[in-house]
Parts: sequence; C-alpha cells; structure tokens
Amino acid sequence: MIIDTSVTLEDLRAPLRAFWPISGASIAALCESWDPANGSPVFTVRGKYTSQGWTEWTQGFQFGWAILQYDATGDERFLELGRRGTVEHMAPHVSHVGVHDHGFNNVSTYGNLRRLMLEGRIPANAWELAFYELALKASGAVQAARWRPTHEGSGYIYSFNGPQSLFADTIRSLRALLLAHQLGHALMGENDERISLLGRALQHAETTARWNVFYGEGRDTYDEWGRVAHESVFNVNDGRYRTPSTQQGYSAFSTWTRGLAWIMAGYPELLEFMDTLPDEGLAPFGGRVAVSDMLLRAARASCDFFIANTAADGVPYWDTGAPGLVQMPGWRDRPSDPFNHHEPVDSSSAAIGAQGLLRLGRWLSARGDADGQRYTAAGLTTLRTVLSAPYLAADPQHQGLLLHSVYHRPRGWDFAPDADGVPRGEAVMWGDYHLVEAALLAQRMLDGSPHLAFFGPAG
Repeated sequence: MIIDTSVTLEDLRAPLRAFWPISGASIAALCESWDPANGSPVFTVRGKYTSQGWTEWTQGFQFGWAILQYDATGDERFLELGRRGTVEHMAPHVSHVGVHDHGFNNVSTYGNLRRLMLEGRIPANAWELAFYELALKASGAVQAARWRPTHEGSGYIYSFNGPQSLFADTIRSLRALLLAHQLGHALMGENDERISLLGRALQHAETTARWNVFYGEGRDTYDEWGRVAHESVFNVNDGRYRTPSTQQGYSAFSTWTRGLAWIMAGYPELLEFMDTLPDEGLAPFGGRVAVSDMLLRAARASCDFFIANTAADGVPYWDTGAPGLVQMPGWRDRPSDPFNHHEPVDSSSAAIGAQGLLRLGRWLSARGDADGQRYTAAGLTTLRTVLSAPYLAADPQHQGLLLHSVYHRPRGWDFAPDADGVPRGEAVMWGDYHLVEAALLAQRMLDGSPHLAFFGPAG
C-alpha cells in the first residue's frame, strides 16, 4: 500500500456528501424488496441480493445499515426501517446459542439504537431503552456461554465449527460481552457462579492475540509480523493449541484478508472501550498496562501487515497467498485491479480495515504517538478509494453499495461474470454495512461530532 500522507479528512467532504444519497437509496430499495421469509440477504448475484445458507450472521447488518443511515442524515424513514426490522426480526439472534456472531447482529441493531438514544439523537424513552438493553444483556451472556478453556488457563468463544475452533472474526463480537458488562450484567453459571463478561472478553482477546496473530517470532516457517490465521484449532481434550487453519482463505499459512480486517477493526475498538474503565476494573486481569499492551500489539501488527500486503490504493486481494497473484508481479505497488483475470479483490476487507486504521490512528494520536498519523493517513487513503469508482456502486439498479467484494472464494459461492472464473462486480452485506460505518466514523471526525463508539457517547 502506498499511503497518501497528504490526504485529509477535508478531502473526503465531497465524496461523503455524494455518498449518503447513494447509500440511502440502496438500503431503502433493499428493505422494500427483500422478503425476510427468504432468510438474510448475504451477497448479490447480477446485482440482486440473495441468501446463502450457512449461518444467519448478516441480518443485523441490513437493519443496522438503515439505522446508521439515519444517524448520518437525520432522515426518519431510515430510523423506522431499522427500528421496525430490529423489533420484528432480530429476537432469534439474541438467543442464538449456535453462532459466534452476536456482535455483528445485535450490536449493529439493538446496540446502535441504544447508542442513538444515549447521544440524544432519538427521543429518550425509558421502556424503549430498557428493551434495547435487555436484548444486549442477554446477547452478551449467550455469546459468552459458548466457551472453551485452554490448557494455559485462558479460553475462547468457539465458532460454529465446534469447540475446537477459534475464529478471528469473533474479536468483533466481543462488543456484545462488553456492552452487557457495561450494563452491569454477568453470565450466571452452575451453582449461581457469577462469571465476568469483561473477563471472558479479555481472555478471548488474549487467546486470539496469542494464537491467531503472528509476530515474526518463528512460530512456524511462515511467521511474519501481523500475519493472521483465520482459525486456530485446539485439542478439546486438554485445551492445547494444535494448528492454524482457515475456512474461507487459501491456506492456513497465508492471510485471508477479511480475517485480517476483523482483527484490525476489533482490537482498536477494545482499546477504546478499556479507556472507559477505571483502573480497579482492570486490576483482576493484569492491570491497564498489561491489557493495553496486549491489545495494542495485535492492533499494530495486523494494521502493519495490511499496509505491507495491500495494493497501492488500500484495497487488498482476497488472500495474500492466493495462487493467481504470481501472475500479477508488482501487485502491491499499483492500484488494485478488480477486473484482472487471476484473483478477486475484496473491497469488504478494505472497508473493515479502513475503520481499524482510523481508530488505531486516533487512539495513538491522542497519546502523542507519531505512528497515529501514519495509520490515520492509511485509513483515509483506503476509505477514499472505496468511496469512489470502481468500488462505489453507480447503477441504481444494483442492490449493493460496495462492489467487488467476495464471500467464500474456495467454495465458489461468489458470482463470476466471465469465463475466467474471477468474481467481480458484486456486493456483500457486511461490506455495505462496514462501508457505511466507516463513512459515518469519518463524517463525525470531519464535523467534530462525538466519536462513533459502540458503547455510547465518548470523548
């Protein structure tokens, strides 16, 4: 990636002004045309959203997108779309014991609505607020109950693959546990044991940082600063770590870039949340310095790897080890090419990663760390790219917003329009949502509005 150190938030003012009408038209059309009986919208095929049975992890992005659109524009049509969709369709996700996706579904809906009320953006209503907060308490506890201890005495929230499996993705579902903790909730276990949701969140973050993120310390032949394994596999008999793996990447020893992006977005958010806690709240978990150092190391490493292994304009290809990249020498040194005939880009990874870069940059800059400017510039460079052609959808007939995203390259789920078999030209629900979320984050930074934080108003 070639970071444009001259880019500023002001440079995004015009692209953001043009973006919100496009986003609004897109989510309004989707909500009006989508039949929830068909499941959750997942990705587009020839410009139309379709479902893909695996797990129902994207419905919260649909309604959350509408809520964020209201946040950005004040247009109450979108508030009604998001609020009605949350009330009518999201309850099963609150009590879903079979997934690792509670942060995606429930924080994007109940969490955003609660945040807006706390910010004074929607009228205060005690019963409505209690409804959102009860959903978040239950979601955090249900997610935390999906737990497996490790041999070292820590533990992790296991993925839908089973108790042996720790996904990089889940780092962003820790938001559900942390919101529930913020609300004074705990997971109640056998014999009325009160289990700290903050404790489980920090143990999961530590386990992920230790095993899913690499630091160039020789763990294996391909160990490199910031490489991320999509999945870590543990022996369920004794909790020992066994091997890296992947479900959607090319190999266990390369980096699936959306897994990388989840790490990039998740750890800076955790750093932001820890700033809201008193020192005594972190003392049982090693203290503020130890916790912050662990989170910051993973955040820095993953963001550095993204910068080093992404095309010049900030949009990565779907996996850093994708075999077709050998046919594209110098791909890191020139702008991404979604129309190439070898490997797809994944713009959803760019949208997620841009947010992580911006959050890390802001957090470091607030502490006088010069690296903060570098990460912020990288985030702005990436966001500027995905807010423009060929990534931002221009065709009003296309239901997606962020083009050239992919879901599951190994399984061949993504639509490829040409004989070369390379997916292009389509959108995915998490890509659209995270582009809107990153745009809103930047919009607030530009306007000097309160920082966009999942846990509510922040300085």
